[in-house]
Amino acid sequence: MDKIRNFSIIAHIDHGKTTLTDRLLELTGNLGRGAHERIMDSNPIERERGITIKLAPVRLNYRGYQLNLIDTPGHVDFGYEVSRSLAACEGAILVVDATQGVQAQTLSNYYKAKNLGLKIIPVINKIDLPVADVEKTTLELMDAFGFNEEEIVAVSAKSGQNVAQILDKIIEVIPPPTQNLRASARGLIMTATFDRHRGAVAYVRMIDGVIREREKLEFFANDKTFTPLEIGCFSPQMQALPELKAGEVGYICTGLKDIRSLAIGDTLIVSPKDPQLQPLPGFKKVQPVVFMEIYPVDADLFPDLQDAVTKLSYHDAALSFSTTYSNALGSGIKIGFLGILHAEIVLERLNQEFDLDLIATAPTVDYRVTLKTGEVHHVFVPADLPEPSLIDKIEEPIATLEIFTPELYGSNIIQFCRERRGKLISSEFTAGNLKIKIQLPLAELITDFHDQLKSLSSGFASLEYEITGYEPVAAIKVNILLNGELVEALSFIALEAEAERRGREMVEKLKEAIPRQMFEIPVQAAVGGKIIARETIKAWRKDVTAKLYGGDVTRRQKLLKKQAKGKKRMKQFGKVELNQDVFLTLLKNKVN
Repeated sequence: MDKIRNFSIIAHIDHGKTTLTDRLLELTGNLGRGAHERIMDSNPIERERGITIKLAPVRLNYRGYQLNLIDTPGHVDFGYEVSRSLAACEGAILVVDATQGVQAQTLSNYYKAKNLGLKIIPVINKIDLPVADVEKTTLELMDAFGFNEEEIVAVSAKSGQNVAQILDKIIEVIPPPTQNLRASARGLIMTATFDRHRGAVAYVRMIDGVIREREKLEFFANDKTFTPLEIGCFSPQMQALPELKAGEVGYICTGLKDIRSLAIGDTLIVSPKDPQLQPLPGFKKVQPVVFMEIYPVDADLFPDLQDAVTKLSYHDAALSFSTTYSNALGSGIKIGFLGILHAEIVLERLNQEFDLDLIATAPTVDYRVTLKTGEVHHVFVPADLPEPSLIDKIEEPIATLEIFTPELYGSNIIQFCRERRGKLISSEFTAGNLKIKIQLPLAELITDFHDQLKSLSSGFASLEYEITGYEPVAAIKVNILLNGELVEALSFIALEAEAERRGREMVEKLKEAIPRQMFEIPVQAAVGGKIIARETIKAWRKDVTAKLYGGDVTRRQKLLKKQAKGKKRMKQFGKVELNQDVFLTLLKNKVN
C-alpha cells in the first residue's frame, strides 16, 4: 500500500484540467497509438464544449508506483460528485489558469479538499500563453491559501512543460492510503455508468478489506445484493482484475439493469451485512433542483421520446422523470435536473444521440406549498399549483451564492443581485479580488442570471452556489388563455407584485408570435378568475362586397351580416393550433 497514491485534479471550469490529464497519461505510457485529445471525456458533448461532465478514474504506473487519478467535473451542477471523488483521495492537484487567476470554484473546491484533510499541490497552468501572468497568480495562491512559493508548480499542460514535476510531487507530497486490508470490505461508490451488456457499472474506491470476483456484494443504502460480472481498473480502458484491495480505485460490473440502484456516495460491502459495520460518511441522495417539461414537436414521436429519456437515465442516475400531458402540446415528460447546465446537456444529448426535435418549457424550481389543511405539497410545474383559496403559504428554495469578481465590478454586481431579490451577507477581499456572499431565490438564478453576471463583469466574475433552505414568497400562478382556452404550457408562477407586468409582456409576445386566423383571437393573462392583461389578434378579413357592382344598399348589408355570422360561428368552434415556433420564440426570450 506504500506504493499507492490516490489523487484528484480540481479546478474552475476551463482552467485546463482535462488537458493536464492527457499529458499525465502520455508521460506514464497510458495513451495508445492514435489516441485523440481529451481521452478521459467519453461523451462527444464533453469534447465539443471542452468541459468535463462525468467523473472518470484512471490508473497510472510511474516509477513503480500506482497513481490513481480521478478526473472530476468542474461545473457547480456536479458539485456532489466532486465531493465524493475527493473523499476517495488522499491528495489533490489544484489547477489555476495563469491568465485568469483564482476563481469561485477554485476556492470552493480547495475548501472541500481541505475540509476532508487532503494534501494539496498547487499548479499554475497555461504559462506558455503570451497573456499569462505567473507572478500575479503565484501571489494570489499564496495570499488566498497560504502556499509557499516553492510548493507551486508552473506548467503548460498543452506543451507538456514541467508536467513531469507534478508526478514527482504526487509521490513525494501525497501520503499513501492508511486503510486496513484485514477489515471487512467497504468501498465508496464515486459515480456509476451503464453498459448495455454488463448492466450498471460502479466506480469504486476501496476503503477497507478486499473485494474478489464472484463474491456476493451488497449496497448499504438500499440492501440490494448482486454478484459482480467483472472487477477491474481503468488504464484508461477497462482492464479486468481478480480483486480490488483497500486503497485501490476501480470498477465493478454489477449486472443490475437499473443504474438508480447505485447511489453516488453509498457504501459497497460484502453480503450478508455485518451488523457492526458502519457506512462511510457523507452520503446523501441527489436531489434535482431545476424542472422542465419536454414535448416532441411531432406528437406521434412521444414513444420515441419516452424510450430515449429512459435509455439516458440508465447512464445518468441524477435524472428523474415522469410523464405529463398538455392540451396544447400533447403527451410529454417532466424531468428534474441538477442545474441549468445539466438540463442543457441532457436536451443536447436527446437531440444528437436520438435525433429528436423537442419543445422545452421554461425551467422552474421546487416550490413547497402548505395547504390550509396542513398538507405540504411540492410543486415542480405551474400546472400542479393548487387553487389560491386552498393555499396557506408558498415557500421557494433559497440559494447561497459566492461570487468572485475583480473589485471594479463589485458594486454593479451587488446592485444587480438586489434587483433579483438578493440579500448581501458579506463581501471581503480574497486573492486580490472581491468575494461576495449573497442569498438569492433559486428561481432568479436559473433564468439568465449567469449570462447577465458575465455581461456586467466583462466575463471576469464566476459563481458557486448551494441550496440552503426555503423562505415564504408571495407567489401566484398566471394562466394564459387563447380564445378562452387555458394553455398550461404557457402558464407561469410569478410574484404577486410582478404578475400584471409579466402577464402583459407575455400576451404582447403571444400577439406577435401567433399567426392570424380567419377569426378574432383574444389572448388573455388571468389570475384565478380575474383577467389582468389582454391583447386581440385581429382576424383575416375577406372583402365579400367586392363582387357587387351596384344595386340597393341592403344587398351589401346582407353579405356583411352573413360574414359576421360565419365569423361568430368560427370563433365559437375554431381552435388555435400552436406550432413549435411560437414556443421556441417565447421560451428563448423568457419573460423575466
